[in-house]
Amino acid sequence: MIGGSGYLGRRLVQQALLAGHRVTATFHANAVPADGATWHRLDIRRRGDVTALADGIRPDMIINAAYRQSDWETTAEGGMHVAQAAAATGSGLVHVSTCAVFSGAAVSYDENCAPDPVTPYGAAKAAAETAVKGIARGAAIARTSLIVGDGDSKHERLVHALASGAEDGLLYTDEVRCPVHVADLSAAILEMAATRHAGIRHVAGPDAVSRYELGQLIAARDGFDPAALRAGPRPADRPGPLNLRLDGTRTQARLSARLRGAREFLAAVPA
Repeated sequence: MIGGSGYLGRRLVQQALLAGHRVTATFHANAVPADGATWHRLDIRRRGDVTALADGIRPDMIINAAYRQSDWETTAEGGMHVAQAAAATGSGLVHVSTCAVFSGAAVSYDENCAPDPVTPYGAAKAAAETAVKGIARGAAIARTSLIVGDGDSKHERLVHALASGAEDGLLYTDEVRCPVHVADLSAAILEMAATRHAGIRHVAGPDAVSRYELGQLIAARDGFDPAALRAGPRPADRPGPLNLRLDGTRTQARLSARLRGAREFLAAVPA
């Protein structure tokens, strides 16, 4: 598990261990959880280090959930290094990517749509996808959207801070994504790894919601007043795509793991 100490990586490690898998995971800066996995510090910008670790472990499957939004070397070149290591050791590979490889100009994006990124992060992820497809031919590329959990993701923490008045700010009414629950996403990725799915896979939730609607759903579920959240359009000087709707119908039809929509997994629990 590359990037095992990140938000998605930690859940992937937990669910893989619960399923009885022997898990080796990497970390770079985050603290290492005490969870039964074998941990290694790794900087995926160093190709030799990635190759040496993979050669020493000879894993059946590699899942790459590592990225840094502002770092081309980690996101693009690091993704290439992991793909090279997977190919050299004959390991399977699931590479986690993002809806940010698209511009938002289309109404929605299915697995056949070509990337057209408009941000440095999207460009780095698109470059990593190209490297993975060219180097690790049997790899799966899992594009996802905003990852939400049970109160502990960065999106949920922001909503809590805004709703409580600890922070001041707006949630955008015109920035649309397809949020996915971290447990659903992890189950889907692990299933893809076990069944050796290959090619592009869209693993996002079926509900397209604005940042503001997502915030309202989170606030209501977690006991905050949704009316305390301020709403507005995204400032014109803030770069990036507005409407990123991933169509994962084809992928969902091939998976046993169900990817719930935000309106379902964030439904408020009756008192």
